[in-house]
Amino acid sequence: MDSVTAIIVLFMIAFASEFVDSSLGMGYGTTLTPLLLIMGYSPLVVVPAILTSELITGGLAAFLHHREGNVVFDFRNDPNHRLIKQFRLLGYMPRSNSSKIALVLALCSLVGAVIAVFVAVNIPRTYLQVFIGLMVFSMGILILLKRNSKPFFSWKKIVGLGVLAAFNKGLSGGGYGPLVTSGQILSGVNTKSSVAITSLAESFTCFVGVCTFLLVGAKFDWNITLPLLAGAVASVPLSTKVVKKMKVKRFTVIVGTATVVLGLFTLYKVIY
Repeated sequence: MDSVTAIIVLFMIAFASEFVDSSLGMGYGTTLTPLLLIMGYSPLVVVPAILTSELITGGLAAFLHHREGNVVFDFRNDPNHRLIKQFRLLGYMPRSNSSKIALVLALCSLVGAVIAVFVAVNIPRTYLQVFIGLMVFSMGILILLKRNSKPFFSWKKIVGLGVLAAFNKGLSGGGYGPLVTSGQILSGVNTKSSVAITSLAESFTCFVGVCTFLLVGAKFDWNITLPLLAGAVASVPLSTKVVKKMKVKRFTVIVGTATVVLGLFTLYKVIY
């Protein structure tokens, strides 16, 4: 296809993929990566382009989710937290619980994303993709089965999922959202908040990934990156308004179903 057609196609698929991602907390890299590979783009070009576009759109989505009331982000230092009282000026802990979760996931990204980028060109991905696919599928089933229950909040689950999801994100460009969003829901986080938190944490994960790619000398193809970025940014305001209007129970079912589908899609990519 000619350059103009390619730009339009990239814009449209990025718009659709990011609309799903900002609405459900998953789907951008997981669906966009195989589509771009099918179109003939190199993996070492696709992954940096996706990470760059999600770096911007993740932060934008988090801001708009906060503005729409889907989540409460408050990163001001909490003077009443025990760590702040103990360490005083050396301590930091954001005030809202959603901000705390986003901060923990972001810190986990430092470990997972950096390791992933350094091994991206060497590690056989088949076993990892099968593991991720089975885990995402299982989490989707659990969300649907437990949609009417209130699970206990667990920091251990969030930390473990944060590292694993960031590793997979840096390795393949996808797989972060399904793990982190579903993991938060199963850990007791409100469904709408989990989507917004995932967007913010994923933005930081992508920042770490992009910086690491730059450090190892990777080349960024702006003919791909800019159309993807434009299409993704254009979809974010619409998706955050859709989340605001959805009822929580119905939204949880939709997220659970989407998680199951993405898990099956991940396994399908491995087999075929």
